[in-house]
Amino acid sequence: MTLRDVQLTPRPGGSPELRGVLGVPSAAVHGGGPWPGVVVVHEAFGVDDVMRRQVERLAEAGYLALMPDLFTAGGARKCLTATFRALAAGHGRAFEDVESARAQLVALAECTGRIGVIGFCMGGAFALQLASPSRPGGPYAASSVNYGRLPGDDAELDALLAGACPVVASYGGRDASLKGAADRLDRGLQHAGVPHDVREYPSAGHSFLNDAPNGPRLLRPVMQRILGVGPEPEAAADAWGRIEAFFGEHLREGEGRGPDA
Repeated sequence: MTLRDVQLTPRPGGSPELRGVLGVPSAAVHGGGPWPGVVVVHEAFGVDDVMRRQVERLAEAGYLALMPDLFTAGGARKCLTATFRALAAGHGRAFEDVESARAQLVALAECTGRIGVIGFCMGGAFALQLASPSRPGGPYAASSVNYGRLPGDDAELDALLAGACPVVASYGGRDASLKGAADRLDRGLQHAGVPHDVREYPSAGHSFLNDAPNGPRLLRPVMQRILGVGPEPEAAADAWGRIEAFFGEHLREGEGRGPDA
């Protein structure tokens, strides 16, 4: 596979300049394409080496994977508050930037036009929001929600999940910040009649799908103690297997150019 930094075409209301990271499958392994696409939404720490390797992993699995840098306009320190504000509102610059990535994938000749979304931590909450047909670019063909925060009350969650695309979700049982989230999401998806696969891993904490610790070094001991933050290889291997199987079922349907192409 190849991994390269790219410039994305900005949208009205989005970042005036927008960078991203694109992973392209190996033609020797996965044929010459076209391939389904996956928009990758990064953690609150931004586009670091750990997140770039998540893009690599998806490309190695046979997906065109594009991660927009939601902090292009000024880095995490300047953009984080605005990004979380957009997440709470369900619209705003961050959603337009993600939609730029989705539209760019659809426009690629190497893409089938079927697009999924995957997110981690903050990005997991975006992936859940983007499963809804009411969000910019929605609905996707499938969404992978990884330790993403849920809306505050059940009525809001029910409204978000009405008509949602299929969802595969993974949470850590040691993640004190998201106690009960997996069960609550599972119940909401069942109530909405949405195809889904939700699992909580008792041995895992927050960010367990990462292959290495990340974030500010001084904060890592605190994050580990409170949230159980950090890699959990056994849980991660199982979760990635579920994600790839779920995406294989919902993104490779037909293998031709999708309806949005």
